[in-house]
Amino acid sequence: MRNLITDVPGLSVGNASNEALKSGVTVLVPDAPARASIAIHGGAPGTREAALLDPRFTVDAVDALVLAGGSAFGLDAASGVQMALAAEGRGFAVGSARVPIVPSAILFDLLNGGDKAWGDVNPYGALGREALAAAARDFALGSHGAGTGATTANLKGGLGSASVRLDSGATIGALVAVNALGSATMGESPHFWAAPFEKNGEFGGRGWPHLMPEGIDRPRTKLDALKDGANTTIAIVATDMDLTKAELQRLAVMAHDGFARALWPAHTALDGDLVFALSTAARKPADPTDPLAENVALGAASAAVMSRAIARAIHAAEARPGDTLPTWQARFGT
Repeated sequence: MRNLITDVPGLSVGNASNEALKSGVTVLVPDAPARASIAIHGGAPGTREAALLDPRFTVDAVDALVLAGGSAFGLDAASGVQMALAAEGRGFAVGSARVPIVPSAILFDLLNGGDKAWGDVNPYGALGREALAAAARDFALGSHGAGTGATTANLKGGLGSASVRLDSGATIGALVAVNALGSATMGESPHFWAAPFEKNGEFGGRGWPHLMPEGIDRPRTKLDALKDGANTTIAIVATDMDLTKAELQRLAVMAHDGFARALWPAHTALDGDLVFALSTAARKPADPTDPLAENVALGAASAAVMSRAIARAIHAAEARPGDTLPTWQARFGT
């Protein structure tokens, strides 16, 4: 187990970053088309091909999922991924034509100190292609891919991932780009809200404080620095359990509990918080006569791994020239 979403067999993840831009793209690509759905709980989402993931609609599987910076400009990353997949002959078959299905979500990182004067050529299509070409079982966390220029209320954000294998044998993993309006830590302390779910010191091992810091009932947000609009946490949960689109949508809904446990506040009118849920369908329920019990356990695990992935994103962030916020490591050490 790598403690990454790629612990789910059949998945690869690639990152591409532009350090001058302070932005980037992360692509998750399954070895074969995989069933997917989505749950959007933030008030300001930016998406492409999200509607087709509703269980009511026809297309059942996707060829890749894309997380990108760049606000609406970043939606072009999916175009680059789509064209590269088309060249490989992948896609939804319509007669003799094939159309790669590449849903995507973006976060707002246009005010993070990077050079956004890219002129007439949108850079995100090329970043999407680069991220797809880099897709592998191992990938970097922190200030890479879609997390390159991400921020939170008080610290640099980043890209995070975590995984767990359940007693049933099913595996579930999370991948998240954290650019939240709120904070992943308690006040000005180094303690993560996600501390109860931490495994093996994966984000510093600080636990919860002996006494809770003063003022944590008054959440700090980017609005304190008049940075409204520069927000969103976008994520993917993936499993090898064979789930329908409706079951995947419920899994995505339950994974949002991980946002609420790791970020405060979450799901605001200024966040585009969303979760894609994907299944490779390689594993059947351990007890076919009672699949709901296993689905409940899987959903609970999705919230826990999402919380861990969010904290890992902040813990792994790295300092870069021109940053507008410090990293967790710079403020609190390892």
